[in-house]
Amino acid sequence: MAAYDCDVLVIGAGIVGLSTAYAITRAAPGTRVVVLEKESGPARHQTGRNSGVIHSGIYYPPGSLKARFALQGSAEMVKFCTEHDIPHEVTGKLIVATDRSELPRLHGLIQRGREHGLPVRELGPAQIAEYEPEVRGLAAIHVGTTGVCDFGAVARRFARLAEDAGTRIVYGTEVTTIGRRPGRVAVRSADGTVHRARALVNCAGLHCDRIARLAGDAPGMRIVPFRGEYFTLAPERAALVRGLVYPVPDPAFPFLGVHLTRGIDGAVHIGPNAVPALAREGYDWRTIRPAELAGTLAYPGSWRIARRHWRYGAGELHRSLSRHAFADAVRRLLPAAREEDLLPSPAGVRAQAVLPDGTLVDDFLFAQSPGMIHVLNAPSPAATASLPIGREVARRVLGLVGD
Repeated sequence: MAAYDCDVLVIGAGIVGLSTAYAITRAAPGTRVVVLEKESGPARHQTGRNSGVIHSGIYYPPGSLKARFALQGSAEMVKFCTEHDIPHEVTGKLIVATDRSELPRLHGLIQRGREHGLPVRELGPAQIAEYEPEVRGLAAIHVGTTGVCDFGAVARRFARLAEDAGTRIVYGTEVTTIGRRPGRVAVRSADGTVHRARALVNCAGLHCDRIARLAGDAPGMRIVPFRGEYFTLAPERAALVRGLVYPVPDPAFPFLGVHLTRGIDGAVHIGPNAVPALAREGYDWRTIRPAELAGTLAYPGSWRIARRHWRYGAGELHRSLSRHAFADAVRRLLPAAREEDLLPSPAGVRAQAVLPDGTLVDDFLFAQSPGMIHVLNAPSPAATASLPIGREVARRVLGLVGD
């Protein structure tokens, strides 16, 4: 045992990495877990930069991991927040059709919601106004189990609970080298420290494919970063939106479109769009990392996305570069919104796994190799589903440790 510093080494202290550490300590008390995080604290990227929505699971096909984990996770997240006094609220949400062409997709979502056993109610224009007086649409669905919370606070609580059970979390530690031998993994960080473990879990989010390759594995995909830009309604106009309002999503994309979210802080967040980021942590157009950008441009899947979806992408870019165009998109749902009502808000970057043929991976994706578990696609609704995802990853890695 002296050959190991720990049993399981987790790379990444976002909500999935921390949930995994927490789940390991619950499933196998006494397992020695170390979490390595390159930032100075937890939840600095996808976890801390999303709209804070506890998703119901209505969008995801029956049988998919997203459906299974979101349906479990939404109820568990509300319970967890309640038990640990984390701010949250079950508000319900509206999915609104603003064009007749969207009605068949809306009706399909109603059927899917019922298949999932969700409390869904079909609404006409007058009933929409009962929930959201300023929202306009031809028809809508009300989904009762959607809510909001502070996922950053959830991640910090996972960290505290894992640490209380013996987990060690090391911040400011960037992984530079990974080596492995039968039954052993060694990780070197930028400061020269070496950590030795019996198994490794890769929860590196925006860098998960790079970490997989660093470990000698071929992930079969690449993270192509998409920035999601947000605005906040001016405080004096926040009363225009009571809760959560979404458009009918385009089934060709894993993005939900620009939506209206009254967060747990009472502010109304509007967004996100989806535009290519020029760096994996490219939260604005000024942030460019040439090596990362070159990697994205050299990847065949990136060009195949562009050729296949250039019209959609051009619209997203237009809305990114023009607040007037963004406001026009918002007014499809909220006619009273004015351009001057939209105040810039911090952006997020989605770690979207893309296959070489240009397919956007639309489900959670895990991979396993000797001594390692890689979480290769865990965008939304991963925060909602973080408790069951953590248990699933813990089950897999504990199987490796027990072999």
